[in-house]
Order: sequence, then C-alpha cells, then structure tokens
Amino acid sequence: MIKIGMMIGDRYEILEKIGTGGMSDVYKAKCHKLNRYVAVKVLKQEFSENANFVSKFRIEAQAAAGLMHPNIVNVYDVGEESGIYYIVMELVEGITLKKYIEKKARISFKEAVSIGIQVCMGIEAAHNNHIIHRDIKPQNIIISKDGKVKVTDFGIAKAATSNTITSNVMGSVHYTSPEQARGGYSDEKSDIYSLGITMFEMLTGRVPFNGETTVSIAIKHIQEEMPSPKEFVPEIPASVEGIVLKCCQKSPDRRYQNMQEVIADLKQSLMSPDEAFVVINDPDIEAGTRMITDRDIAQIKRRTVYSEDREYAEHEEGMRLKSDTASFYENPGEVDEEEDYDYDPKMERVTTILTILAGIIILIIIIVLAAKILGKMEQDDTEEPSGPIVTTEQSTEVEEEYVSMPNVTGINVDDARRTLLELGINPEIAYEESDVVDEGVVISASVNTGTKIEVGNTVTLLVSAGSQGVEVPEVTGLGYETANTNLVSKGFLVNKVEAYSETIEKGIVISQTPVSGNKAPKGSVITVTVSLGKEETKIRVPNLIGLSEEDGTFEAIEVGLSIGSVTYEYNEEVPEGHICYQSFSHGSYVDPGTALDIKVSQGVQAVTYKCNTSIEAPTVDEAPDYVAGTEVEIVLVADDGQVIINTKATTFPQAVNSYGLSASGGTLTMTYTVTTEGTTTTDPETGETVNVPGVQETRSFTRRIEFVQE
Repeated sequence: MIKIGMMIGDRYEILEKIGTGGMSDVYKAKCHKLNRYVAVKVLKQEFSENANFVSKFRIEAQAAAGLMHPNIVNVYDVGEESGIYYIVMELVEGITLKKYIEKKARISFKEAVSIGIQVCMGIEAAHNNHIIHRDIKPQNIIISKDGKVKVTDFGIAKAATSNTITSNVMGSVHYTSPEQARGGYSDEKSDIYSLGITMFEMLTGRVPFNGETTVSIAIKHIQEEMPSPKEFVPEIPASVEGIVLKCCQKSPDRRYQNMQEVIADLKQSLMSPDEAFVVINDPDIEAGTRMITDRDIAQIKRRTVYSEDREYAEHEEGMRLKSDTASFYENPGEVDEEEDYDYDPKMERVTTILTILAGIIILIIIIVLAAKILGKMEQDDTEEPSGPIVTTEQSTEVEEEYVSMPNVTGINVDDARRTLLELGINPEIAYEESDVVDEGVVISASVNTGTKIEVGNTVTLLVSAGSQGVEVPEVTGLGYETANTNLVSKGFLVNKVEAYSETIEKGIVISQTPVSGNKAPKGSVITVTVSLGKEETKIRVPNLIGLSEEDGTFEAIEVGLSIGSVTYEYNEEVPEGHICYQSFSHGSYVDPGTALDIKVSQGVQAVTYKCNTSIEAPTVDEAPDYVAGTEVEIVLVADDGQVIINTKATTFPQAVNSYGLSASGGTLTMTYTVTTEGTTTTDPETGETVNVPGVQETRSFTRRIEFVQE
C-alpha cells in the first residue's frame, strides 16, 4: 500500500496524491537519484493481482518507456516492489484537454488545429515505434502551463486491450472506433478515428454520438452517419470539417492512412481554411451508414459493461472488472479473432444498393399517394368543408439531441454539476439559506427529474447555503479589482470570465452568478464576467522573437497574419534558426492579413584572427646563457591548441604569417641547449689532476603573442 513519505525503488519519495483513474492512482514524487520531480502511476490492487495483465502491462510499459518526444508524457521507469506495480512518468503541470474544453465551452478552429497538430506529432512518434495507443481521448491529452500539448498513457491501453479488458465506459466509448466497438482488430487508423472524435469535441464542445448506455453509443459508432461539426458550429471552415469527417470514416480504408497525412492537412488548413482540399480515398466503398446485424449487437453487449459501482468479481468465462471510470470485459472464447471484424466491402455495396432501391420504391409510393390526395383536394374545392382539415408538415430541420434530466436533489453541488456537465447540460448555481438542508446540497432544480432537455441548455440548481449563509454583494458595474476585493472580503472565491461588450467599458463587471441578494456559504465560487471592451477588428501582433522560423510562421498564420520577407543575419543573443526581429512590435494592432517581415538568426558570427609577426632572438633577460648561432626550437601554440609554427632556427628574426585563426593569442616556447664549462680538480692523496668535461643542458622560456582580428 502506498503511503505519503514512503520510498519506492530506493529513489522515489512519494509526496502527494495528484489523481486517480480506473486502473491506477497517480502520485507526485521526487527522484532523489536525479533530483527531479516525477509522476508515479501505481496500479490498483485488483490489476496487480491479475498475473496475465501485469505481464502484458510490463511489456507495453517498457515499450512506451522507449518513446521520447516533446508531445508525449515520457515514461522514465517501470518497476515492482512488494506487490506494488508502478511506472514513473514525466510530471506535467497543467490540465487535461477535457477540462480545457469544459472551461472554454468550445475551442476556436485555429487553436483546435494547433492542438491537433501537436497531438498528431506525439501519436506519430509512437506509431513509428509500432506502439498504438487505442484510447485517444481528451482525458488522455494534457495541456501544460507553458502551452505544450502532451499525450499520456501510451502502452497501458494496449496492455489492457490485449488482455481482453477494455475501458468502454461513458468516458471512452464516445471516442472508440467502429472496429474497436465490434471487438475486432485495431491499428494506427483506430487512433486516427479517435483523434477525429476528439477534434469534433474541441470544435463543437460535444461528442458526435451520445446515449443512455455504452451499448447504444457503440452501435451508433458502427451504424449511424457521422454528423458534420458545421451542423453545430456553422463558422467552422470547410477544410477543418473535411479533416474531421475523413478521420471519422466508418471504414479504416477511407480514413487517413497515417498521422503524417493528418498533420499535412491540418497545417494546410491553417493557410487555406476555406479551401476544400480534403479528399476521401476509395470512393467505391460506401462507408457511411451501415446496417447492424443481431450478431453485431450481441457481440457489443458481450463486450461492454457499464456500472457505477466498483467491484471485482470472477466470472466463469473470465475476469470482469468494474469501476466508476473504467469497465472491463472478457472476450468469448468461441469467437475467432478473424470473425470479430467482418467488414466486407462487396457485401456493403450490395446492402447499399438494396437500401437505395428500397428508398426509390418508398418515394414512388409517396408520390402516388400525394397525387391521390391532391386530386381529392381539387375535387373538394367546390364543396363546403364538412369537417376539420388536418394537414401534416414534414420537418426538414436537424433533430436536436435531448437527454433526460437526472435527479440531483439531495446530492452535493459539485457532484450535481459534474453529472449535468457529463450529459451536456450547463449548470447554473443559485443559493438559498436553509435550516433543513445541509450546506452545499442541492435543494431543487429548475427542470423536473425525467424531463427531456436539449443538450447545451442551462439548468439552475438551487443549493443550500446552510443556516449561516453570507449574502452575495452586488459587484456588477464595478471594476474587477474592486469586485474581487468585495467578494473575497465576504469569504467567497472568484472565478473571472472575460467577454467583449459594445457598451460596457473594459475591466468593468458585466454580470455575476449568483446574483446579489442570494445567500451562499463562505468558500463558494462567484463567477464574474468582466468586459474586454469592444471587440477589436484589428489583430494583436504576437511575439515571434525567440521562436523557430517554422513555429513563428505558424504563430503568425494562426492569428490571421502572414509572413513577408525573410532575411538572415548574425545575432549573438538569439540562437541560430530562431527569429531575432519582426517588423511590427509585439502587442501592436494591425489589419488582418498584414505581412510581418522577419529576420532569422544565423547564430554568433565567427571571429577570426591573423598572426603576422617576427620572432626575435632570445634576449639576455630571457636566456642569459644563450649564445648567438645556437640552434633554437621554436613552437607557437594558439590558445585553442592549434600549433601555428614548430621549427628550428639558428638565425633571427623568424617571420610568422598565419590567417583564419579562431583564438586571439598564443604562447611561444623557445628551447635551446648550452654546454657548461669543464672543471679541473687535484686528488689530495695521489696528487693527480682530474679534468671534468662540461655537459649539455636544455633551457627554455616562453613569450605571450597576441594576434590581430581580421
């Protein structure tokens, strides 16, 4: 069991719990070996006890540990200690894409494309290493505080699916591909489908298919035609619409074949958003709406389990795990893997032709009936109407999606808010003082339980402020700083939302929720909408200085500008290949489409030196015993180790001419030999004279030589 403060792997100190999921708990830890903070993901006990799963988990996690990419939450280590199985990952400070979408309701197409490109680059790196994610969804994508997008949980999803366990609950089945829903073979193109669903949610703030159960959602992925994101957000460009629809084709053959193709089209959409350049491959295969068989439904039901209760139970056919965030099922042994996905283009063409023929027959019947009705109406024009006339009108509008209002009365407001958001309903909170209902508990909702409500509508929850509720002050019309001070002084937390206003000055509070006069408990959140002033038609110039040439170009294009002339120059402060100058300063406002001229750094200009000097003979101070004409070894070595001259000379001066030197100076070493004088001594005992000849000795000295800059 993991405890705060414990050390695992003799190096990772557990500091705090930062998250939990269906398969694991996540802790912040410190690696004492490398002195850095990491995230440690620990498998829950029910998974740790499954030897088959643990074996596959180890293999896939170790494979994922080989992935190193800026758009992947990198895996550093995999280990086991006392029955605790864990993986050590990069610690990313930020929020999931799911929470980011919830916070912004929906994301602009430029930002969505930018996020999509980074996600694709991470997935592409994994695919190049033969690792398929199998569970791409906003919950597995993290946006760091510095804006980097990272994909997480590589390898874990593959370990789960290869062990006949899946996470097709209300959080994952929304993003699963048709072949995964059928339980068939999945590959890189399955990740591309899930990416398309994720792009759809970024652009519209909702998923394309919803339902009461995971079975119904899975069937929609297989059977129902993919809606266009433009149905919900008409201003989405045609190119982006085409990319999403191509990613989400029912047949894998009609999707993009690899992430490189997706990235290319996403980048093209930034430059030509309204150009319909996306082409869907293999038009002979109709992969839009497909009839689902009873066998398919039976397969999906066998493979999909949904439960809000957590339990671990052994089934006679295999293991079934249930949790509030993931459900797992055992694959029936009698179904061959080849039969799991039985997509047949020829059979589908036959089905399509029969469907078209049936449609033509129905149309003919309608025309005949309409002709008879019209004839009868013309006949009755001359007669008095003998009864009420009933007319029918066929609506051509797109059917809106509705959900049943859940019962949220009597539960905590945070749980109620989460429940409504998962259904696509926008909760609005109002407080009321109550002696009967506990503080923070929902008293009632503005819509009755069971009532059908359109997705995206707002429901007001009346929440108990307890018996000691604090009256919310009026801050509408005040400056934000003043409003914030007033609310904080009353014990409230403030959530700031900004919006443009044609009438209210920038920085002034437009509205507040809950409104003044309501009583709310201390510590509750008051949302204030602050004016940004009138929406500018001009574009604010981004800061391109320090960005790479490619990143700077995309940054300019994303905000609606273009790149003009590009020149290159040496720069000591900006690294090579990065922008060191832009023609319009950061923060200034220009017209859309304005061309920014940029200069790109070539790095520090190389400075070279020359050595043009004459080496004079040794002086008396340098070499008192030097005799003119003696051979001298001359070695000149530059400060960077380059040998400029290495010679011997008996006459001076010696000329040195060397160019293109990288060092600004060097050291001259002069070495020569001298012969000492011999000596004569007398032996005191014998009186003999002994002559001791002189010996040769090597002497040397150095000089400092400064070079001249070229």
